[in-house]
Amino acid sequence: MEKINLMNDYNTTAHPRVLDAIGDAAGKRFAGYGADEETAIAAETVRRLAGRADADVHFLSGGTQTNLTSIGAFLRPHEAVVSPASSHIYVHETGAIEAAGHKIVNFPAKNGKADADSVRAVVESHTDEHMVKPKLLFVSQATELGTFYTRAEMAALREVCDAYGLYLYVDGARLANALAAGACDLGLETLAGFADAFYIGGTKNGLLFGEALVIANPLLGADFRYNMKMRGGLLAKGFLLGIQFRALLEDGLYLELAARANKMAALLTEGLLAAGVPLLTDTCTNQVFALARPDELSRLEERVLFERWGPCEGERAPVRFVTSWQSSADEIGRVLDCFRL
Repeated sequence: MEKINLMNDYNTTAHPRVLDAIGDAAGKRFAGYGADEETAIAAETVRRLAGRADADVHFLSGGTQTNLTSIGAFLRPHEAVVSPASSHIYVHETGAIEAAGHKIVNFPAKNGKADADSVRAVVESHTDEHMVKPKLLFVSQATELGTFYTRAEMAALREVCDAYGLYLYVDGARLANALAAGACDLGLETLAGFADAFYIGGTKNGLLFGEALVIANPLLGADFRYNMKMRGGLLAKGFLLGIQFRALLEDGLYLELAARANKMAALLTEGLLAAGVPLLTDTCTNQVFALARPDELSRLEERVLFERWGPCEGERAPVRFVTSWQSSADEIGRVLDCFRL
C-alpha cells in the first residue's frame, strides 16, 4: 500500500479548479512578465480581499524567492532583520537573506511567536554604527510551529515596530490556515492594516506554485519590479501566476482548502491525545507536532511520510505531520493506527 504523505502540504500538482483554469487558457496568448489581464484581475482581487485599494501586489513563484526579493528591496545594506529563531528565513532558506547581505538577528520565541519585549531587547542591544541596524521584523502567520498571532498580539508587534522605526513583514506561506482557524481573530483586512508587507501563500494551498506579495506601505513599493527581475522573480510566463490566483481567490477556494486541511489536522490531534501521545505544541492549523516512542516511529516509517523534527526528548522523538486539502479521514485513521497497540 502506498505510504500516506503527511510530509508537507505541497506534495500534489494543484487543485482541479486551478488546473481547469490553466487548461481553459490553452492556446490563448498573453502579455509577458505579468502585464496581462488575468494577472491584473488577480491583483485587484487581492486588493479587494485585503481592503487595500492602494496596495502594490506582485506575484512570485515561491516563498524563499518572495522573502529574498522583498527583504532585499526593503532594506539598505547596513540594515538587519529581526526574527524568531524558528523563522523560515533563519532555519530553512539556506542563508539566502544573509548571503544577499542582510544579517538576521534572531531571538528565542515560545511556540514560534515573536513578542514585543524580545523585539525591544534586540533593537536596544544594537546601539551604534559599529553594529547592524535592526530595521525589519519578520514573523510568520501561521508560524513554523503551526501557531498563529491573534489580533492583539499583532497589534503589539505593530506598536513596537512603530516605536523603533521597524518595518513589519509577514511571511504568509500558510496564511490561509491561520485565517481559517476558528480561534483566530486576525482577518486579512486587519493584517493588511498592521503589516507593511505580507504575502498570501498559494504553493502550500492548492496552486502549482505561487505567492501573492502585498506591499501596504507605499514607501516600500518603488522600483520593486526591478528587484524582482534582479532576483529572477519576474517570470516571462507570469500569466500562469495570475490565472492560478484568480481561480484560487475569486470563489472562496482559498479558505475552503485551508479549512479542509485544518479539519484533518484537528482530527489527527484529537486521535493522538486520545491515544495518550504527548504533543510538542498546541496548534489550530495544519501542522501537528507529536512526541513518538521508538515502536511508534518504526510503524510510522513503514506506513507514513512525515518529518522528524529534532533530537529525542527522553524516550520520545518529535515528529511533524502536515495535512493538506487532499488529506482524508481514512488517511488520518491509518496514521493513528501507528500509535495504537
